[in-house]
Amino acid sequence: MSKIRLILPFFYFFFVFTGLVSAAKPYSVWMADSEIKRMPESWMTDFAKKPKWDYCNGLELQAIYMVWKQTANPKYFNYVKSYTDTLIAQDGSITGYKVQDYNIDKLNSAKILFDLYAKTKEEKLKKAMDLLRNQMKTHPRTSEGGFWHKKIYTNQMWLDGIYMASPFLAEYAYRFGEKEIFDDVANQILTMAKHSFDPKSGLYYHGWDESHQQKWSNAQTGCSPNFWSRSMGWYMMALVDVLDYLPKDHPKRPEIINILTDLSKSLEKYRDSKTGMWYQVTDKVSAEGNYVESSGSAMFIYSWVKGAQKGYLPKEYLSKGLKAYEQFVKRFIRENTDGTISLTDVCMVAGLGGEPRFRDGSYQYYISEPKRDNDPKAVGPFIMLSVLLKK
Repeated sequence: MSKIRLILPFFYFFFVFTGLVSAAKPYSVWMADSEIKRMPESWMTDFAKKPKWDYCNGLELQAIYMVWKQTANPKYFNYVKSYTDTLIAQDGSITGYKVQDYNIDKLNSAKILFDLYAKTKEEKLKKAMDLLRNQMKTHPRTSEGGFWHKKIYTNQMWLDGIYMASPFLAEYAYRFGEKEIFDDVANQILTMAKHSFDPKSGLYYHGWDESHQQKWSNAQTGCSPNFWSRSMGWYMMALVDVLDYLPKDHPKRPEIINILTDLSKSLEKYRDSKTGMWYQVTDKVSAEGNYVESSGSAMFIYSWVKGAQKGYLPKEYLSKGLKAYEQFVKRFIRENTDGTISLTDVCMVAGLGGEPRFRDGSYQYYISEPKRDNDPKAVGPFIMLSVLLKK
């Protein structure tokens, strides 16, 4: 027996060395390493062919920065910083960014700048944050003060946009003492909730058109016709991230926590019985062509876990989130022959309206958008979730 005990470790390390089994490491590190191997330059995130300032880059780089804080390995810090070195000039201007486009998506990547600025003291990073914050001073709004999703999408708020702008603005208010922003941030969340919530299902429609004139909007409510899981995932992540910075005595904080709690409860009703995951079109669980989709699922689980860890949600959502995480890994994570891992079944993109291809928000539209592996809209939340769970 003693000889066997001596031999077993030898065989284990032999198999690890030869690649027959993988050395144990956190999924956060494994996925970050896999992405860096696939995209040696950080601007390549989201399969980019040239450097661009984009919300997908910011989402994944925020996650990789969390891996740096978890591991203290400088390669992760340097990978994130190389993005700002490439995209941000000394005067704070950003490659490809134009304030007059009034594109709310552009704010998301700025969230990586707070910690980088605190650590490096590079003044160009503060100038870039100010540039993006100032966009929202003149950004087009609905009559109730809600930010349009983009200038080209007149009178429209989308759930996605709450995540793109609100956590950045809340942290900006916290870091730089511009406290009046907190009221504006709360108003964005609550305005979207007021107009896009469906009391029958407990879910939120992807978009709302104040004018009720868009071809995709309901003539009575202005809402788009379906529930898209990733759009609600964006919204949920916005809630838990904003609550990190919204003052504990802010009068709208309890209302925001109630929205998070109620949506968390509602989502439990729409999980796939076999995999535990959520479908591309959330409520149409058994409809032909619908499929379990990884980005929305990752965002929901992230929101459950972080919400429970921070005390925004009941503690039971931590154990629910942990179980859902294990189901997520089983369903969506694939180990590759080169030692990397991939994240499968990600909806590449979905939206409303637009030209030349009009997106009507129909069920058929959502299930027809292409899927791909390793899209940052799933990879980013999965890495962040793995960090939270130390998995």
